[in-house]
Amino acid sequence: MNIFKKLLCVMLITVLLLAVAGCIQSEKIVITEQEEKINENEQNELLAQKENRMSLVNAAIDLMNEKGELAFDDFREKDSQWYHNDSYITVWKTEGIRVVFPPKVSGEGENVSDLKDYNGKPLGRMLIDTALSEEGEGWVNYDWPKPGETEPSKKCTFTKITSIGNQTYLVHSGFYVDDYVYNKNLEDIEDINYFGDATVRNLINPNRVEMDMDMDYSIAHFTVKTGATLDSLIMKNPETYYVLEGEGMLYIEDVPFELKKGQLVLVPANAKQYIKNTGDVDLVLLSINQPAWEPQNEIILE
Repeated sequence: MNIFKKLLCVMLITVLLLAVAGCIQSEKIVITEQEEKINENEQNELLAQKENRMSLVNAAIDLMNEKGELAFDDFREKDSQWYHNDSYITVWKTEGIRVVFPPKVSGEGENVSDLKDYNGKPLGRMLIDTALSEEGEGWVNYDWPKPGETEPSKKCTFTKITSIGNQTYLVHSGFYVDDYVYNKNLEDIEDINYFGDATVRNLINPNRVEMDMDMDYSIAHFTVKTGATLDSLIMKNPETYYVLEGEGMLYIEDVPFELKKGQLVLVPANAKQYIKNTGDVDLVLLSINQPAWEPQNEIILE
């Protein structure tokens, strides 16, 4: 009887374990299906560009497998699938000798293993080591000026190892990330001084950039001088203020609301409002508008 009970217990435990494993597997299937749905319907531009670079490098390797080194002339052809604007295929030998470099063919043959990015990162070694890693491929992130510019932009490059006969090559292609992701410093954003006692910078506003941001709100950075009072105005949409530094008062329909660091206040649409700096330092705050700020949504009161 004791043996029968033990066998029964073992069977029950086995059934439970199998059931749990089945649930986990089912959950994994559901997650995978959800990820595929996101990839198909809601893929962001950054991910799409990364997949595009990987596809381009893999296609270049396929061409090299087919044509050998004769493929290099194809990679140098301007306005082709391999080379257009700032998109191109680069081929190195594993020791760092650059054999294909479409933007500057005269630079082919140079040893660029010691190449550094704008901030001194060992770019050459990073590309070589990534391609020669166990995976045989990977991404390298670094800072490099766009063509015709002097200031650096963030660049992301996919590199992969391949061979033609006995010769091993690294094939890579990259893109500038800020072409697909909005990324700015406050100092780089133009001032809008339509308030005499305040400096206003549009941190992000989809109506003022060429990039498709798929968003309908804006964020502005306000600096209100010590002792200043801004003109009364009405926004046709709700407006949210978040205080970063300093002290002041926000008047909504002449009702005062204290402003201090960390304070957030939502001003209703079509409400009269104005701000006064009551502290000893500049009052710094963020202004969030939805829909994104446009001149016609704002009425300055006399």
